[in-house]
Amino acid sequence: MVKLAAIPSPVLFRGDGRTAYRDPAVLYDRGTFYLYFTLSEVEADGKVYMYTAFAKSKDLIQWTAPKKITVKDQNLDYSSPGNVIRYQNEWVLCLQTYPRPNYTADQMPRYGSKDSRVFIMRSKNLEDWSQPELLQVKGPSVPEAEMGRMIDPYLLEDKDEPGKYWCFYKQNGVSRSYSRDLKKWTFAGTAESGENVCVLTQNNEYLLFNSPPNGISIKTSRDLKTWHDRGTLITLGQEKWDWAQGRLSAGTVLDLTQVAGINKYLLFFHGSGPLTEKEGDFDKNASLGVAWSTDLCTWDWPGK
Repeated sequence: MVKLAAIPSPVLFRGDGRTAYRDPAVLYDRGTFYLYFTLSEVEADGKVYMYTAFAKSKDLIQWTAPKKITVKDQNLDYSSPGNVIRYQNEWVLCLQTYPRPNYTADQMPRYGSKDSRVFIMRSKNLEDWSQPELLQVKGPSVPEAEMGRMIDPYLLEDKDEPGKYWCFYKQNGVSRSYSRDLKKWTFAGTAESGENVCVLTQNNEYLLFNSPPNGISIKTSRDLKTWHDRGTLITLGQEKWDWAQGRLSAGTVLDLTQVAGINKYLLFFHGSGPLTEKEGDFDKNASLGVAWSTDLCTWDWPGK
């Protein structure tokens, strides 16, 4: 049973000087929350690794221990899960590579190389996942080496054409490609946007949540081509949260407005701090948080 008022803190997973929790992606299935995220760890020898990991909860209070679902390899650093969709009797999770070979804590922060690409993994049970598959979102004729740096994927079925799926990803703002089988993709253009996009449909509109340098903003569109800003920048309780003083970012929204007992939009995000990411709180001191709303305008959170 989910009782939002019973959640003791807006922090679901708290980072520290050797650990960062970032980039949440959340699925609610049959009474269980599946929270996927980037897990960064600084090891004793100073090497820094990124993984995609997940944890489960029935109530957003008690969580299972994080379980890594990707390999330990600085040439890959699978991370930034975007979301999970249901496709042909299986689950599909999108994520990125973020290569940082020979990366150590004294270089912090160091960002993913030009070889960063987007992938999907498949699962029957949301816990055991296949090997990642590269998404050739620029089309089958464009070699991987020529696709350009791309991160932060998000998958969405078209609101007007069932069976047509969009992949959004960070490249020249937000780029988008479409596919009808998640294998052959067609590039369809770009739009101005921040990173870590999450796209919902509401009242025959697309709502695009994205992260500028700080906070979370919303854009709307009917056709994925022309976008309009909606509302004000979302920063929640950042001014009072030392754990998010550096940056509040990577918001993803789960529409549970029709789920009895919840009836809210849930916003998951990460906060880094007390330092900014450029000052070093990127692969450490980043935490996952939660807030909620009935209208996507006014937000509440534990302890507000």
